[in-house]
Amino acid sequence: MIARRIMFQGTGSDVGKSLIVAGLARAYRKRGLKVLPFKPQNMSNNAAVTLEGGEIGRAQALQARAAGVAPSVHMNPVLLKPQSDIGAQVIVQGRMLGAAKAQEFQSWKPKLRAAVLESFATLAAQADLILVEGAGSPAEINLRANDIANMGFAQAVDCPVVLIGDIDRGGVIAQIAGTKLVLDPHDAALVCGFIVNKFRGDPALFDAGITAIEKYSGWPALGLVPYFRDAVLLPAEDAVPRQRFAARDESRSLKIAAPVLPHIANFDDLDPLAAEPAVNLVMIPHGTPLPGDADIIVLPGSKATRSDMDALVAEGWDIDIKAHVRRSKKVLGLCGGFQLLGRRIADPEGIEGEPGETAGLGLLDVETILGGDKTLLAVKGHSAADGAPFQGYEMHVGHTWGPDCARPLHKLDDGRGEGARSENGLIAGTYVHGLFADDDQRRAWLKSLAGVDSGLAYEGQVERVLDNLAVHLESCLDLDRLLDLTK
Repeated sequence: MIARRIMFQGTGSDVGKSLIVAGLARAYRKRGLKVLPFKPQNMSNNAAVTLEGGEIGRAQALQARAAGVAPSVHMNPVLLKPQSDIGAQVIVQGRMLGAAKAQEFQSWKPKLRAAVLESFATLAAQADLILVEGAGSPAEINLRANDIANMGFAQAVDCPVVLIGDIDRGGVIAQIAGTKLVLDPHDAALVCGFIVNKFRGDPALFDAGITAIEKYSGWPALGLVPYFRDAVLLPAEDAVPRQRFAARDESRSLKIAAPVLPHIANFDDLDPLAAEPAVNLVMIPHGTPLPGDADIIVLPGSKATRSDMDALVAEGWDIDIKAHVRRSKKVLGLCGGFQLLGRRIADPEGIEGEPGETAGLGLLDVETILGGDKTLLAVKGHSAADGAPFQGYEMHVGHTWGPDCARPLHKLDDGRGEGARSENGLIAGTYVHGLFADDDQRRAWLKSLAGVDSGLAYEGQVERVLDNLAVHLESCLDLDRLLDLTK
């Protein structure tokens, strides 16, 4: 069996490619097709662990869920996890290959191409339909020579391309027509049509816009997709949703503050908390102090812990956090955030940058040494204090130990203690991701922090949103026509 395939590229980043692929995966699955998602190359610090014990971009894990299949490393064979403004960790078929600066990575692409094509062939033998997602934009013609993410991949497997433009950011006519202008004619010939995404208002008002795009690009319109407001209820791919920074109802029972450090990672850990009606989750951006009235401060994961520790101090957030503790308020560190809470973070091998060590917040009597193989595994267990069950996954490099680890936050089903708690019970850290997606665990935290009773079934909500997204796309796109465009 060789799967049919179609690729969705964008006029830029964040135009909604990931969401459209997820919605179409659910819609075609409901039609009885075996659908698999595929993204040749992704750049994101939000990742998920697969059954093989590898990691892929969070968006591809969500798309797999929409398709009703388990996530696989082959769905995202090349994952870049930024560690600085010019460099990233390179994950190939789920495992870390090394770190490369942007210029150096360009020279890696020819050898990575083989892994990309191998993974695509693996999936193509298992599915009826593969929905492929591009990265960035094919209009970045300065990167075309060794491209494996957009037109380079599409040419290699003879894959039709649908171009997605984002009207919400403005200039969508120029986005799509301009892409046609700069593309090599051989690449432009692969484009079978365009979709205008995130439209607000009366669709009839954009009829002339659609006509203009068709005129200047020569490509047919495949649909005008209205803005999908519930997208914020799904895990974000690589940027903190703007809604997380917005002011929320201060009358909500529980206020949670989370600083947005430069290399924040797996911040989707906080999505279930944001979905709680009684929770006011506030993501604190650069230049803003942590609120003094927060009930708990949560330090999310980090892809460059020592660098983010320096940034935390530069912001003055270390002072805010210690003042928060003096008011007998709680702090929770998740993965990299757990490491920040300790006395020191050492990186003798230079895994996250220059070798060296950095003093942590000193709120937990633990220390971390980065090194060794990356831990990637699913875990189950219960809270040591109240017995609340959970399931999640670990994804980290290094080992954390010290006296406070003798008071583990969790007991895992394999008998291990996990995480750490301070003697006064105010500070806790854990390597478990996905903790709050577990309803029992999240409810126990909300109850202990503010006496909040939660009726939210988070995983059920994600499923409903995916179902609604599929219906949303069916109402504005011709799914039969899209299927006819596949090869």
